[in-house]
Parts: sequence; structure tokens; C-alpha cells
Amino acid sequence: MTPERTKSGYRKFSQAHIERLRLILTLQREHYLPLRVIAEVLADVDAGRDPVIPGASSRNASSILAPRRLLGREELQRLTGATSRFIGEAIAAGLLPAAEVFPHECIAELNALLRLAEQGVTPRHLRAMRVAAERDADLIGQALEARGGRSDSPHGVEGSLELVGLLETVRGGVLRRRLGR
Repeated sequence: MTPERTKSGYRKFSQAHIERLRLILTLQREHYLPLRVIAEVLADVDAGRDPVIPGASSRNASSILAPRRLLGREELQRLTGATSRFIGEAIAAGLLPAAEVFPHECIAELNALLRLAEQGVTPRHLRAMRVAAERDADLIGQALEARGGRSDSPHGVEGSLELVGLLETVRGGVLRRRLGR
């Protein structure tokens, strides 16, 4: 890659450069591929093919290259109708990332927070829920380690998601029984 440079010498990476770097780093970090194999995968991508990643249970490069849409604060406000103050409260409560750009998933989360606020449950009321979710994440990490897994490996991610689903099922059952009294 040869990114453009500013007058002061800083590199200006395009979105294509960033996606290519993300693919390289993902192949290195999560799939432990040597640079020689990564170069072959990149050559296939450059040739318009969608190579299967070696040792990655039929995962293709396109699944890694799938664009991750990021939203600015103003765009998030426009899409959800939330005020800047409300977004600030959600960030302060740790319910949204403390950033000026947000992953696309934050739209659904912010819409849920807005609906909760309509019912009188504001972001500050949900701090305990965030803390409980963080404890659950620690529990999942410990469970993976006890089974000899790593949370940053492909199998660890799949195991983590399975545990998340199971915990959500149990938590939902506890809530429904509690409210059914």
C-alpha cells in the first residue's frame, strides 16, 4: 500500500487501505497465518476471488472485509431522534461507547434506551445493569479459559456467543418469573 501523504508528511489512508489492513491483522491475530499465506489471500482478493481462509472452518475473506458501518454523533441523533444530551447520558452511564463515532448496532441500542426512557427508566437507572453485564462478560471469559479456550480465537468467539445466548435465556426466565408474582 502506498497511501497519500499530507503536506506535513502524515499518511492519509483511504477506506480501502483500512479494510486491507484490517484483513491482514485479522488473518495474523485470529487465524495465526504467516505473511506468505496472507500475501496469497491478498492476491486472490486483488484478482476478484473470495478465498477461503486456511484452517478457518469455511470462513471467506469477504466475511472479514464486510464493511463495518460507523456513524457520527449527528447521524446517530438523526436516525434515532435522540438528543445530544441523551446520548451524553447514555455514554456517561457506560451504555454507549465514549466516542464520536459509533458502530451501526448502537442504533438499536439507543432506540431501546429511548423507549425505556419513555417508561421512566433512564440511562442512569441502568448503570447496575451495565455492571452486571460486565460481570457476565468476566464470567464468560473465565469459563472459556477453564475449558482451555481463548476469547480472541475464532472458536472462543463462537463459544462466547453461545454462552451469551444461554445467559440471556436464563436471565429472561428469572425476570419473567419475578414479574409474574
